[in-house]
Order: sequence, then C-alpha cells, then structure tokens
Amino acid sequence: MGDPVVMVSLYPEFPQSVMSSVASCGEFVFLLDRSGSMSCPLNNSNHQETRIASARDTLLLLLKSLPMGCYFNIYSFGSTYEHIFPKSVEYSETTMEEALKKVEEMTANLGGTEILEPLKHIYSQPCIPNQPRQLFVFTDGEVGNTKEILQLVTRHSSSHRCFSFGIGEGASTALINGLAKNGGGHAQFISGADRMQPKVMQSLRFSLQPAVVDISVMWDLPKGVSATVLSPPITAIFQGQRSLVYAQLTGQSSEAAEGCVRVKYNLAGHPSQSQVNFSLKPAEDTGLTVHRLGARSLIRSLEVEQKDGEKVDEGLRKKVVELSVQSGVSSAYTAFIAVNKSNKETIQGPLVRRNVPAPRMMMMCCAMSAPVPQRFQSCNFAGFSRPEFGQIMPVADMALSSDSSSKEDEAVVPEQPPRDPLLQLVSLQKASGCWLLDAALAAALGKTSEEVEKPKPASVNQEVWGTILALIWLHGFKTDAKEEWELLAMKAVSWIHAQNAPLVTECVEAGNALLGCSVQKDLLGL
Repeated sequence: MGDPVVMVSLYPEFPQSVMSSVASCGEFVFLLDRSGSMSCPLNNSNHQETRIASARDTLLLLLKSLPMGCYFNIYSFGSTYEHIFPKSVEYSETTMEEALKKVEEMTANLGGTEILEPLKHIYSQPCIPNQPRQLFVFTDGEVGNTKEILQLVTRHSSSHRCFSFGIGEGASTALINGLAKNGGGHAQFISGADRMQPKVMQSLRFSLQPAVVDISVMWDLPKGVSATVLSPPITAIFQGQRSLVYAQLTGQSSEAAEGCVRVKYNLAGHPSQSQVNFSLKPAEDTGLTVHRLGARSLIRSLEVEQKDGEKVDEGLRKKVVELSVQSGVSSAYTAFIAVNKSNKETIQGPLVRRNVPAPRMMMMCCAMSAPVPQRFQSCNFAGFSRPEFGQIMPVADMALSSDSSSKEDEAVVPEQPPRDPLLQLVSLQKASGCWLLDAALAAALGKTSEEVEKPKPASVNQEVWGTILALIWLHGFKTDAKEEWELLAMKAVSWIHAQNAPLVTECVEAGNALLGCSVQKDLLGL
C-alpha cells in the first residue's frame, strides 16, 4: 500500500462515419426468463408491475427500435425453452407484429431456470453473413451450472456479443457478469426502484456499435518506473461507457516526470488509439481511496479465477487474504470483525443467528373431474413457509363451482391497469418507423380523429403528418424517458427524410399548436 496507484478512466468517442456504417446490421436474439419467479413484483415500490410484465414492455421497445434490414428472434426459457421463429428472420412489419403478438401472451409459466439448453440451440444456428449476432439474456435467478454456461459462451465469443440483465436482488451476479465478460458485451442489474427499459435500451445502443477487437493497454513510463496492472484486461469498449484501469507504480522518478497510458484497439477494421497523460507525483490529499479501489479490482479478479465447484487453490486463497488484510477490503475469504474501541480487543463470543421471516410462494395444483373456473386454475399463495421434511401441511376442503361463466366470478376478476401512454404510442409505430394517422393514434395523443386531421396541410400525406405529431408528443411530454424512445424516434426521423416530404416546417408548427407544445424543428432532427 506504500506505492502510488493510478486510476485511468477511459471514455472513448468513435468516428460518426464508422458508427453509421453498421447501424442497420445485426442479428438480435433475445432470451427471456419465464420461470415462476418472474411473476414476482419488479420492485417494492410498485407491486402491480411484475418482472414478466416489465420484460414484455421492454421487448416492445426493443422490437420497435430495431433497424430495418436486421434479423431477430425471441427465445424464452424455464424448465424447457421455446422460440417464436425456427430461426432468425428478417425484421419487417409482418415479422415484428407476429413476434409482438407472441410476446403479449408470454407469462411466467415455464417452471425452473434452465438456460444452458436454449443457449446451445442458439449457438447451433449458423450465423448470418454480414449480420453480427447480438444476444440479450434476461433472468432473475441463479443456476447450478454457471461454470458450464460461461464455458459455452466463451467458446462462441468470437461469433457474438452477449448483453446480460439481472432482474431483482436474487439474480446471480456471477452469471450475469460472466455472460457479459465472456461474451464481450455489457452487464446490467435491475434492482430496487430501477426501471428495466432505460438500461436495456442503453445496451441496445451499445449493440448497434461496431465490435472493438484487439484491445491492448501499454504504459509509457520514465526509466526506473514500472506499472503492475491491478484490474482485469479490458474485453469490450463502447462509446458512452467508461472503462477503468488500475495500476500500481513502483520505482523512483523526478517530481516533474509524467507517465502515459495508451489503449489501442481495432474498430470496424480501423486501427484506433486513446491516450491519457498523468503526473507521476501523487496528490498529497488523496489518501488510500484509489489504493482500495485498485485492491478491490484485483481481489475480484482473483476470486473469479477460483472456479465453481473446484477445490480451493490455497496459493490463490493466501494471496487474496493477504491483499484483503493489507487494504481493508473484504473478500470471499475474509470478513470484518467487531473490536472494542476502548481496549482495542476483539469482541468474543459465539455468533448469534437471527431468523428473519420472509414470504414464500407456493403453487397448489388440484386435479378435478369437473371444469375449473379459469381464475382458480393457477393460484399463488403468499405467506406460507416451507414445511419441514416429513411435516404434513393441512389443506382445507374447497368447493369450487363448475360454472366458470357466472357473473359473480366475472365481478371479482381484477381489472388490468391502463397502459402507460408512452407504451401506447410506441405500440402504434410501424417497423419502418412511421405512424399511421388513425383513431388509435389520435387517442394516444389525447385527441379525437377530427382534431388531428383538421390542421394537416393539404399536400402532406397522412403518415408523415402522424409521424411528426408522434415525434412532437415524445419531445414535448416524455423528455424524462428519452433513453427509452430515442432509437425509435431516430428511425422515425430517417423515414421522414426518405419521403422527401414537403412543408415539414409548417407541419411542425401546426403540430405544436395542436398538442400545446413548443418543440423546435431542429430538436426533432428534421
């Protein structure tokens, strides 16, 4: 801890010419967890929104945001797995609508969490020429074969990128981080009050960027000074995503000396380089914060080397413990203990276990000869604890009416909450990026059909007018959710440009007057 530690933050910017050249390419494969736990609430602040419902809404945004000319498919898994198409299909209005209909029917009804077999099936499909494969994995649980899954992803890392999403506090960090690291993608965790959609859309933007390969980090230091890298190798670089490099410097140099770190990589066939210069004289008031961050990075890297299910490597364990004690950073083999402040002695005594009750979900299945009302066919019972082995749980007799169409039954079925206005508008967008001017669009904008049709300039076609109205509404009322709709709005703007539409300025002015907004034409990208 006596030697200086340097932390380098890399925030690359890619040339726009390279970024736009591949934006319409790609094979997008979405793998969604449909195990029973996906029926749980997404977070504690909103018990009405379940994880599977949020995932369905997210898939809607993803499908609407995909570029024309790409390919896609959707898999879902539990104890078994399903796929919407036998193989990835070209993105079009027909295939998008077919997929959305299937997505709307998806529920958390596939049992456990078995992700290995669907991954094998995905990798068995031949890659499509000039369409880089991008795999999106959504799961909220843990698996018992993490090592085997990550080995499979690693074997196919040269043919795809994997973007992983851990939903809820129970998601396996080893699995989610490992999928992204081994697959050259990016990992995201949705917990607490997080919304799934903005994080997933950020990863979609990353997936539309060209793959960065041949990444290397080189240190240019004065004679007598050397660098020991503490952080794991950089496996992926994305525009808009920070990468951190930690290194410990040893040796002596003059106070005025400077060091330099260069990150070289290949971007879509173009050799690129990022360079950062830094002073070798550490600031006097930094303390040990950067040292501990570097130690934490090294400890986590060493812990990953310890494979699941294998015998503990004593040499590796000893190294982790030594580093953990020196830096004051906890590890898998160390823990903080209580110390009496007055006499500096360790507090003695046995560990005390405290049981914290937690609700569990229990599924009850009934086999009956008479028809069962739909609302009783699958029931979730919260609040029951799991019985001990050999213990019998008493079940009260239940008498169920066989008349599933009774008015009493219909009366107690809870109403579905109204759809979010943003998702309602997004659901109406066509695969090409445009919106049709119809009653559904008018309702989504909070207007009548007559109100939206009357101000339209006579020489402008209805699709252009409807699309401009939708863009104004997004910019005028949903700026706080721009991360979620930005890509589909860009697709809409590209569609308008392709139409060579007349009177765009007049349309924007008329649309602002109709919707009560003041969005400038330049802000819309028109």
